[in-house]
Amino acid sequence: MTKNIVWGLLVSTLCGCAGYADYPEAAKTPAPKDVSGVWMTSGPQKPLADPAAIATLIVSRSGDTLDCRQWQRTIERRGKLTWRGETLYNVNIKNEYNKITVTDGVMKYNRLTLLRVEKPTVECQAFAAYENGDYIFADRLAPEPQATKSHKKASGVERREKTK
Repeated sequence: MTKNIVWGLLVSTLCGCAGYADYPEAAKTPAPKDVSGVWMTSGPQKPLADPAAIATLIVSRSGDTLDCRQWQRTIERRGKLTWRGETLYNVNIKNEYNKITVTDGVMKYNRLTLLRVEKPTVECQAFAAYENGDYIFADRLAPEPQATKSHKKASGVERREKTK
């Protein structure tokens, strides 16, 4: 009896090991022509946090991706395209695999319906640059706003920095 339980646990543990490759090990593939470019939601969609939220997926010709979501702030996630059998997936740095299909100029991705657009939103452009007919992604291409040097709080109390 105990032997059967141990074997059952061992088999169930090993079954989980045959999943997808982690992000660094996933093989990046060049983007098919109908997939590369900028894709954006149009109108409210149920998987997004709010009807005003916007999702943008930027796919470079080399297969790098940038999933950019905007609502009250901008969240970006890097990824890359990879094939699993006959199916194209976007795997991101959090090891989330999302299937990509394009039919008649409409992309289905992560339970969203995306349409091809000319360029990403201004907020997403801070993470992507268009050079030589392709997109490249950087940590942040737009300069960060400089903090003011005032240390006054709303109550009028002024903080002083410690000197060594």
